[in-house]
Amino acid sequence: MPSAASSSRATAQASLPPPTAGALLRMTYQSIRERQFAAVIAKGFGDLNQPLLNVFLYPPPDRVRPSELAERANMTKQAMNYLLGQLEARGYIERRAQRGSSRRLVFLTDRGWQVREAILAEVAEVEAEWRSVLGQQRFEEFMNTLRQLWAISHLGIQSADDGGVARAKDGRPEPSPPRPQGGRKAARSR
Repeated sequence: MPSAASSSRATAQASLPPPTAGALLRMTYQSIRERQFAAVIAKGFGDLNQPLLNVFLYPPPDRVRPSELAERANMTKQAMNYLLGQLEARGYIERRAQRGSSRRLVFLTDRGWQVREAILAEVAEVEAEWRSVLGQQRFEEFMNTLRQLWAISHLGIQSADDGGVARAKDGRPEPSPPRPQGGRKAARSR
């Protein structure tokens, strides 16, 4: 027999409005993150945890300042430096000073690139599954919609014309958000 608590929880959930766009995006993102984490563990990186994966967000955490990584991950510099210290001690990153400067940059080690590749492989698998369910055209429309939504929030886009070209406030076409580049070699060549 169901308990009173589970019955009241079910009643409360039944009265909730449908999830908002933000909630759906968050829940989808969390699902992908769980798969990425499982893939990383399956590849033999059992010394990582979910917070440490925050450092590996797109774009790769290579040749960037710790403060930039903190901003990307929406955390304090102190919190990011704590994570970077753990990753450095485990051999995933190195922090080195730039030539002619005292500023230190983060560099992925070979082990760090292996984690990044495991994460990207899992995302590619998720996208292939979605493409299979939605079909190629709907999947591409979905990806283009996500790019447009990104542009609205990050580039100050006001509207898109009938051709689907996002336009800035001054009417000029806006570039699409950056797309992931192909793996370790492409990122190292920058």
